[in-house]
Amino acid sequence: MKIFIDSADIAEIKEAAGMGFLDGCTTNPSLLAKTGRRIEDAIPEICEIVNGPVSAEVVATEYEPMLREGRSLAKLHKNVVVKVPSLVDGFRAVRALRSEEIRVNVTLCFSPLQAMLAGKMGATYISPFLGRIDDVSEDGMDLVRQIVRIYSNYGFPTQILAASIRSPLHVLRAAELGAHCATMPLSVIRQLSRHPLTDAGLAKFLADAKRRS
Repeated sequence: MKIFIDSADIAEIKEAAGMGFLDGCTTNPSLLAKTGRRIEDAIPEICEIVNGPVSAEVVATEYEPMLREGRSLAKLHKNVVVKVPSLVDGFRAVRALRSEEIRVNVTLCFSPLQAMLAGKMGATYISPFLGRIDDVSEDGMDLVRQIVRIYSNYGFPTQILAASIRSPLHVLRAAELGAHCATMPLSVIRQLSRHPLTDAGLAKFLADAKRRS
């Protein structure tokens, strides 16, 4: 599974990249607003840190403005993936942008039919929002399972990018189901390599080594 960081904070992204297993980054208008930076300034800097796809989201909700914005974002750096919402005009924009060889990430996916349309239009990534589905007392993993099955049925090359990740358990279950990627905050990335028994075992080994020295 590819590991992406969901952040626009340069310090966080540098820390995640330094771990050695970071494959990409996703941003959105809310994350960029927290940094106080313009997307035109932040995205190129992120792309120089992350050796992989970096999603930059349009704020337009209509077809023609989406295309204009998407084309502008794609010109910022070769690593940019244009992020569009799961709307009718968003799906139309996917096909148009892909015809220009611009990669597209369809975001805010909450249903398997939205994912099916994204696949049909040739999206590069589909981003089901697992945590937000869990928040309304549904199971986000059911959505991942349905998307995996639909994409397998029709041979869609679109990659499933599990989003709105809240814990390592989300990452584990998405990986078990066959999601290609998962994007998560730095706090979750830090937890992926940790286990209390590893910590306890290491503490014992170090204590024993100190007694022998």
